[in-house]
Amino acid sequence: MSTKSPFDITGKTAIVTGSTKGIGRAIAVALAEAGAKVAVSSRDAGRVAETAQSLTESGHKVIGIPCNVGRKQELQNLVDQTKAQLGPIDILICNAAINPYYGPAMEIPDDVFAKVMHNNIQAQLWLTQMVVPDMKAQKDGAIILISSIGGLRGSDVIGAYNISKAADIQLAKNLAVELGPDNIRVNAIAPGLVKTDFARALWENPEFAEPRIAATPLRRLGEPEDIAGAAVFLASNAGRWTTGQTIVIDGGATVPV
Repeated sequence: MSTKSPFDITGKTAIVTGSTKGIGRAIAVALAEAGAKVAVSSRDAGRVAETAQSLTESGHKVIGIPCNVGRKQELQNLVDQTKAQLGPIDILICNAAINPYYGPAMEIPDDVFAKVMHNNIQAQLWLTQMVVPDMKAQKDGAIILISSIGGLRGSDVIGAYNISKAADIQLAKNLAVELGPDNIRVNAIAPGLVKTDFARALWENPEFAEPRIAATPLRRLGEPEDIAGAAVFLASNAGRWTTGQTIVIDGGATVPV
């Protein structure tokens, strides 16, 4: 007699923002391989179409919906189109984020700081508010916010981004408390330095990357696929008693020594 894997999410509907490359795409692939119906999304309509087609050709149920997470109307369209094509939403992965400023916080322009907070925090809350009614009706749901180890420590050059990622961690805690009675789990994942386009300026710079690798117990940088497994765990029955937590995946970089 076969026993269903606790990681099996066959038939579940998932939205993954920022999912046409990097960590978001790896998570979308992993969710689809675990059986979920997945809506992939990003601002780039061409990449959205390519990603959806690639995953569909691999035998998965995937749709693509372009969306700029900074625009509330586009977020609502993402939710509405996903529900119309795939059904009520069971899993939300908030991965899309921006980091347009590199420099001291004392010099960041007001509009840039506000944009980081808007796209990285306000949009997460908006999207959560949009999907929660379905989850409450089903008395089941999983929401995962992709944070960063930057949210756990200070920086003199990416301070605004780190503040937004720390807010992700606190948002997950608050929402876990608020939504827990409806059996909706909310968690965060805090990756370390992963080899993505988003972080290319860091990992392609030997002066930055080599000391970071040397100080990391596993002696390497992360790959997008290193993050995806934790998302499947949190989205599935394997993580059904886990909420309000932040899973750090960084090769041991933040381990005190």
